[in-house]
Amino acid sequence: MPVTADGLPRTAAPGDPAPPPGLVVVGRYDQPPGYGVDRPGGADSWLFIWTTGGQGLLSQGESWTRTGAGDLVVLAPGVRHDYGVAAGARHWRFWWAHCRARPSWPSWLRPYATGDGLHVITPTPATVHDRIEAAFRRMLSDARWTGTGAPPVTEDGRGQVAVAHGTAARELALCALEEVVLLTTGADRAPSPRPGVDPRVRRAQELIAADPGAPHTVRSLAAEVALSPSRFAHLFSGQLGRSPMRELREARLRHAALLLEGTDLPVERVAAACGFASPCHFNRVFRERYGLPPGGYRSSGPMVGTRSA
Repeated sequence: MPVTADGLPRTAAPGDPAPPPGLVVVGRYDQPPGYGVDRPGGADSWLFIWTTGGQGLLSQGESWTRTGAGDLVVLAPGVRHDYGVAAGARHWRFWWAHCRARPSWPSWLRPYATGDGLHVITPTPATVHDRIEAAFRRMLSDARWTGTGAPPVTEDGRGQVAVAHGTAARELALCALEEVVLLTTGADRAPSPRPGVDPRVRRAQELIAADPGAPHTVRSLAAEVALSPSRFAHLFSGQLGRSPMRELREARLRHAALLLEGTDLPVERVAAACGFASPCHFNRVFRERYGLPPGGYRSSGPMVGTRSA
């Protein structure tokens, strides 16, 4: 029996399954406090969430993020995840889509990975927000197309869910979602602090981002923001959900990926430039992070842009 939008839950209880693999499903929700989805087994498909209002909280494996208007969060398949309205938020309004990613998408998203298959693309320039909204509306319309006449017009989409049936409807819907991925990952952006983050934590992030290859330590970063090492580490981890040293490692790996994309530096020099003392250690952690050794990553082709995220 084919899956229809009417059969999909508006509010999921713990353990509710995701849509079956292979389907393209899209919807728009505006949820009140208390809404939440918990999938201990993750999903068989990729999940894309574009927030247009309020705030949500999403976790995948051991990584998590708080999301607000203009953020795209992407959850890779096969990893435990849960998400819902963030504590203290009055609501969470968002577009979402479940589907199998096209082959090119993982490489475009790779620079924005934060660990455990969680990808956070923020901030996105306000200049592309209207077009992203239009792309999601078009995706909803195209997913509802039966092949007769033109796809139906979607004025708002709030509360609507559509499951694409038929090859044409699926491919048109995926084309609209691909536009969203390109607009968010390909747009030039200036670093912007997340709301509610302590200025001392933001300052430490700026120091790491400005020179990820520097010999940063918890002690040196704490000294820069006039905190004790223990207080700094506790504050940083509590606000961002990851330790300062994990932040540093992620920044170094992102920087290494960009150097591999945009230069012909030997792998050993890339490792040294990014603060990795041992090329062997660099090879191991890079493969763990990106699924390919540095040489294989370089030969896999260019990503969207060669800038830090």
